[in-house]
Amino acid sequence: MISFLEGKLTEALPTQVVIDVNGVGYEALIPLSSFDKLPQPGQAVRLLTHLAIRDDAHVLYGFMSEGERELFRLLIRHVSGIGPKIALNVLSGTTAAAFRAAVAEGDVAALSRINGVGKKTAERMVIELKDKMGEDAAWPTGNEKPLGAEEQKLADAAAALSALGSKPKEAQEAVRAAVAMLGPDAAVDEIVRAALRK
Repeated sequence: MISFLEGKLTEALPTQVVIDVNGVGYEALIPLSSFDKLPQPGQAVRLLTHLAIRDDAHVLYGFMSEGERELFRLLIRHVSGIGPKIALNVLSGTTAAAFRAAVAEGDVAALSRINGVGKKTAERMVIELKDKMGEDAAWPTGNEKPLGAEEQKLADAAAALSALGSKPKEAQEAVRAAVAMLGPDAAVDEIVRAALRK
């Protein structure tokens, strides 16, 4: 099992990174919440990882915080029908605290707004995770409400700001202000940068 990678960040995209560890380039798939915590390419980075072994490939998933990795593992290990792709979508579309609040409150509608999560999957999340909420010490505590952005792009931008320390309500307000300034066609990274400058 590969627990973490420590080396030089050579490539960073919203969905994947390449890290040079002593001359070997490791590719890892990441959620948007981790992308926004990455240093600039060329700088040192430490990425927590989860290795998934399939018949046709060994795939590394990377996370910038223990809470993100624990939520990812909780989803793929305890919710039937959820694989790594949907688990990454969850981390990209909401904060861990907001997800926990939605599960605890049985808020299927909020969970269904996450890209790739339909109503039945959201219902399974609530049923299969509700009794495990107290077991996972890495989950953040708090009473944040689930993000309710109408479009996934806005939800992604708000989640990125929340991952950087903004409160969910402040993040949503900052995203709205950034979109008003940049226009509806702005990319997620442009929205996040503009919101941070504010």
